[in-house]
Amino acid sequence: METSIIISGFGGQGALFAGQVLTYGAMDHGMNTSWIPSYGPEMRGGKVRCTVIISDDDIGSPIVLRPDITLVLNLPSFDFFEPLMKPGGLMIANQSLIDRDFERDDITGIMIPAQEIAEEIGNKQMLNMVAVGALLEVNPIIPVDVAKKALNEHIAERHKHTVPKNYEAMDRGAEYARKVVAETA
Repeated sequence: METSIIISGFGGQGALFAGQVLTYGAMDHGMNTSWIPSYGPEMRGGKVRCTVIISDDDIGSPIVLRPDITLVLNLPSFDFFEPLMKPGGLMIANQSLIDRDFERDDITGIMIPAQEIAEEIGNKQMLNMVAVGALLEVNPIIPVDVAKKALNEHIAERHKHTVPKNYEAMDRGAEYARKVVAETA
């Protein structure tokens, strides 16, 4: 089975690293994967996204026009990707920066206050791992322990001290998503 994921936000929100964690986790789990980053022209605060494909089989093309899953961290990404979602897809959205609800009823949409949860943990930059935790709770493409191991093995050495808090961020995102899914079931 092949799953296409687009993760998008502002520069500095960790969208690319979130994609790398999923990609490395998939590789470590014996799956085929691709990761393609896309940057806006700005140094920080501009548009940034990555496309991740995770598959049991060979990947025919790394280009994704209608993703299965999107993880959007800001309103411009939400506005851009919601119409492009594959029917039946999953969209995890950072409610902290999005001031409207989902318009489509043919996708599963989950709003999560990722930035607020990250701030409660002590670092708003961990909102990406809150969102990854939520994603893996709703659609366990790879086991969360595999994603945590990939995060630990691929985080920059200067950020190694943040690994326990990043794990907490993933767990809190998963917990929040579990609660949302239970309330809507």
